[in-house]
Amino acid sequence: MSKKIIDVEQFLDEHRFSPFQWTILVLCFLIVSIDGLDTAAMGYIAPSLIAEWHVSKAALAPVMSAALLGLAFGALTAGPLADRFGRKKVIVISALLFGLMTLASAAAWSPWSLTLFRFITGLGLGAALPNTVTLMSEYVPHRRRSLLSTLMFCGLSIGSASAGFIASAVIPSHGWRSLLITGGVLPLICVVFLAFILPESVRFMVVRNAPAERIARILRRISAQTDFTDARFVLPESVNPQNGSSSPVLALFQNNNGLGTVMLWLTYFMGLIIVYTVTGWMPTMMKDAGVPVAQAAIVTGMFLTGSTVGNIIMGWLMDRMSGYVVIAAAYAASALCLVAIALHPLNDVPMQEALVFLAGFAMGSQVQTVILATQFYRTQYRATGVSWVLGIGRFGGVFGASMGGILMSRGWESHEIFLALAVPAAIAASAIGIKGLYYTFRPNALPAASTESLG
Repeated sequence: MSKKIIDVEQFLDEHRFSPFQWTILVLCFLIVSIDGLDTAAMGYIAPSLIAEWHVSKAALAPVMSAALLGLAFGALTAGPLADRFGRKKVIVISALLFGLMTLASAAAWSPWSLTLFRFITGLGLGAALPNTVTLMSEYVPHRRRSLLSTLMFCGLSIGSASAGFIASAVIPSHGWRSLLITGGVLPLICVVFLAFILPESVRFMVVRNAPAERIARILRRISAQTDFTDARFVLPESVNPQNGSSSPVLALFQNNNGLGTVMLWLTYFMGLIIVYTVTGWMPTMMKDAGVPVAQAAIVTGMFLTGSTVGNIIMGWLMDRMSGYVVIAAAYAASALCLVAIALHPLNDVPMQEALVFLAGFAMGSQVQTVILATQFYRTQYRATGVSWVLGIGRFGGVFGASMGGILMSRGWESHEIFLALAVPAAIAASAIGIKGLYYTFRPNALPAASTESLG
């Protein structure tokens, strides 16, 4: 007797978003939030490090960029590993690594020791983020993919924003190490829940030919009423496989992936120059302008608060219209906001709070670029595709994290730095626009099984 065939993609699209899937979203949200807190922490402790260790802003640049380098290399290696061994294994190991190394960072005694610990921390952070967003995207129905993936990804902005508020509360009374201790303990607590509750991606299990009963056991938690007896599980891409390289990295440039891959890389690279220059150096620039550290941290936190709101609205829009239009327009708007920040003095705190919030709102496009990547690549190399977008983009973060301190040391005023940041915003808008035009007017050029919407 022939087995009945169950299309897993169709199954997920036809069933309601179950409590089990909400649990996956919450777990991924938590780990991404802690990732955001940990990544943003350096911007808030930089003024304390300069005062305690008597170092210049330029000398602190390696410390500021070390975790970002680790993030880049962690992402570049974690994607292929996750496409081979599974998303869950990589997420659990990476959370354990960056939790332990953040605690080690709190015990650092010099700039070079902190640089080393932060680099290793970055390896774990870089592996966690792309695999959580990949895992989440593989459990959501197509009609709600952008919004639900965005809700999970908002943890990054919320975590980063919370770093500012936590820093303003603990650093003045307990010192800069207290912020890193907080950022180290939280992921270690989460590891326990991830290990015992988080499932492997069901789509990954299908393409890796996992036993049918293992797949059925997960799908029953989404729909207990469905009969999975003698079922064979498939995905459209596994029924109609693409020819191409067995290497997931080479696959990013084959079968019409190439231009889309390069444009995603360029967009995310330029966006992270902006994000890490603003979040990494704005507290220091505002302190130099005479703004108290606590107020400077709150203003910087408004950037990430705005990003969270922007993420949600853009995710909702991307489920209803062309993602390319949404993202390109947002990057263009961010360029205008950065010019407005440059034209107002930093010590005008109420005005800067409003402008920085709007700039962060527009930079919600950064998250949507990653969401677009999850929809662009096939399951067999989706983790690699998303990881490499994040990994290549992180080098833009390294540049941004270092650039602020170097430019200030060379005498650049804050308004000149913000004017310069409008350039990468315009480049990002152009790059995503080129990708949109190419695949919109040549829809047959979309990679097979791509689920991104052309609008």
